[in-house]
Formats: sequence, structure tokens, C-alpha cells
Amino acid sequence: MTNNKAGRPMGVGNRLTKELRTVLKDLIFVELEKLPANLEKLEGKDRIEVLIKLMPFVMPKVNNVQIDIGEPINIEWQ
Repeated sequence: MTNNKAGRPMGVGNRLTKELRTVLKDLIFVELEKLPANLEKLEGKDRIEVLIKLMPFVMPKVNNVQIDIGEPINIEWQ
């Protein structure tokens, strides 16, 4: 509930924000469709840099595994 009787009711989103998100989503969708052709136009080094920057959005982040002192270590190579 809001103290401002003339204000927007709780839970109702901002119309401008909703419209802006829709426009941005449409723009991003159009650009993603062009991405393969645009990547082909880039030099190899530049293409790799773009892919590296995009990678965190599609690949899970890998964390380092740390072994605490005192844990038993059993490694068998076959």
C-alpha cells in the first residue's frame, strides 16, 4: 500500500521501464541474428576477443578446487 492515494498501486510496474525493456529486447534479438555474419567480417584476433567477452553469458563459470590440509589424497593413475 502507498501513502500517496494518487500514486501507482504497489506491484504495478513503471510503464516506461516496461516499454524500454521491450525495445531493448527487440534490438538485442535483431543484433543476435546478425552476429554470425558480423563475426565473419572481423579479423581472427578481433573475432576471438568478441567470443571471449560473450563466453560468460553462455558458459558456466568454473571455480578452482582447493584441497584443505589434512584431507586424505588418493590418486590412482591407470
